[in-house]
Amino acid sequence: MSKEAIAKPIGGGFLLEPTTAKDIFVPEEFTEEQLSFADTADDFMVKEVLPLEDQLEDHDKKIELNTKLMKKAGELGLLMIEIPEEFGGLGMNLSTALRVSEAIAKSGAFAGSILAHNGIGTLPIVYFGNEEQKKKYLPKLASGEMIAAYGLTETGYGSDALSAKTKAVLSKDGKYYTLNGEKQFITNAGFADVFIVYAKIDGEKFTAFIVEKTFEGLSTGKEENKMGIKGSSTRPVILNDVKVPVENVLGEIGKGHQSALGVLDIGRLKLGVASTGGSKEVIKQVAQYTNQRIQFGQPISSFGMIRRKLADMMIKVYASESMSYRTSGMIDNAVHALDHKAPDYSKMAAKIFEDYDIEASIMKVYGSEILGFVVDEGVQSLGGYGYIEEYKVARAYRDARINRIFEGTNEINRLLIPGAIAKKSMKGELDFMGKFSEISAETESGKVNKKPESGFLGLEKLATDIAKKITVYTTGVAVQKYMAALMDRAFQFGRGEYIFEQLANMIIDVYAMDSVVMRTLKLKDMKGEPAVSIPVLLTRALVYETLNRVTLTARQVLGDVAEDNAAEFAGYEKALSGLVFTYPLNVSGIKDKIALHIIEKESYSL
Repeated sequence: MSKEAIAKPIGGGFLLEPTTAKDIFVPEEFTEEQLSFADTADDFMVKEVLPLEDQLEDHDKKIELNTKLMKKAGELGLLMIEIPEEFGGLGMNLSTALRVSEAIAKSGAFAGSILAHNGIGTLPIVYFGNEEQKKKYLPKLASGEMIAAYGLTETGYGSDALSAKTKAVLSKDGKYYTLNGEKQFITNAGFADVFIVYAKIDGEKFTAFIVEKTFEGLSTGKEENKMGIKGSSTRPVILNDVKVPVENVLGEIGKGHQSALGVLDIGRLKLGVASTGGSKEVIKQVAQYTNQRIQFGQPISSFGMIRRKLADMMIKVYASESMSYRTSGMIDNAVHALDHKAPDYSKMAAKIFEDYDIEASIMKVYGSEILGFVVDEGVQSLGGYGYIEEYKVARAYRDARINRIFEGTNEINRLLIPGAIAKKSMKGELDFMGKFSEISAETESGKVNKKPESGFLGLEKLATDIAKKITVYTTGVAVQKYMAALMDRAFQFGRGEYIFEQLANMIIDVYAMDSVVMRTLKLKDMKGEPAVSIPVLLTRALVYETLNRVTLTARQVLGDVAEDNAAEFAGYEKALSGLVFTYPLNVSGIKDKIALHIIEKESYSL
């Protein structure tokens, strides 16, 4: 890894280091070439996929249609974005892949199919495959000649997937491994040609394998009857004495967790931005419907509560979009700084994805929950018609629910966020406790800066800085109090979960605040202040409401940590009071202006 890449802040650094607008990537910086891929994906979805959504949900047609559509996507270049050029791909960066993922999210079911192939199905070979494996499989995966699936989850082992029971035994002649076990809830299983399967060699060494559909002993069970994303294929994959050649071991023996967890970080980030794309589509549907629906002699888009719903949708989606591309931009910068000719380039790139596991989990949680909020408010805005299947928002509502479950449940990801910060701190990668000590000293001396800068978004920058300090202080108090217990799994998965969940919520909120402020500042520098009136409104509303939530959550966490000790809580409360920052804002007025903009444009538009 180059010195330049090492010098860049790693994941979680947003909590501790000041951010400047020039340091972040925003979607307005996409080149025409990058946008052309997104336009191709958008056109493909509108013309080829959306007209077939009802047929895709037909149990007897879904396999044939999915296969046909995936082949078409391959012909259009939508399956080769991240595959290196030397193996038949386009070699584009992560941000481009995310922009394509956002466009594909117009259909929840087909988005699941194509993202499973492009991400967790293909990327393990891109980043952990040897030269021969890449030459054999990547060109076919890039063109759509082969479709990929990812086999990690088992019955009884979901988020705890590294405890899987699938076994692999080496043959006496050393030429192949025999795999036995069953994988559960495998996307694309009904039409996939190649599976990334995880098994334990001799029941101990967790290892990845490339398993082809044609290998004797591999079969799939019946299609699951799902609540949503009915147009995708989800089946168990059964491994009954499947003989896998030794050359199909993916990565190092006993180190399957590297690819299993590494690609999940990318998958979580893609899921977050896909959720953003799905949310934008629902906003458009709701805006169009509420402009047309007449009640009491006027369109319901004129009603205050409907306007509030539209504004809240757009505020949250602006944050999700800003966070997603900020994250991909950091990863792209770090990957770009690597020596691309180095023999271990792919593994170094995969390590960078791991470095940003905090942001990946944040995006998975935030994006999926924003989509859940948007589809729920979408159904409510349409009233009875929102509950009728002929209106697209009903399908969007069904399809959205899975996003909070797969790629690691949101509960597990909430545990990972503060846990990863603690690990990085203990490894010396983040000076978290140093920052905690600095903030504690500020509160004791009464020298916390509460004076906003003059000028553009000065108040919002200060509010974000205060939110960071409150979050670091609260997290530091919890870590100090429970340092020994944090290593105890009984505490982690017992009472510790309550605290971890709330800390994760604070960290997520701070990332949202920081990202929208920095994006809007950058847009002002790019376009001029008059051109960013809507981003300013979105930023002000998001920051104000989120700061209040962070403050309330901090007080709840500190109360939990004090464990009914009034004197202990009084000390925490005194420090928190030294940090708390409040200011008046006409939030309702701001939201009404945002809503009027949506109503006029009938879409998510800045």
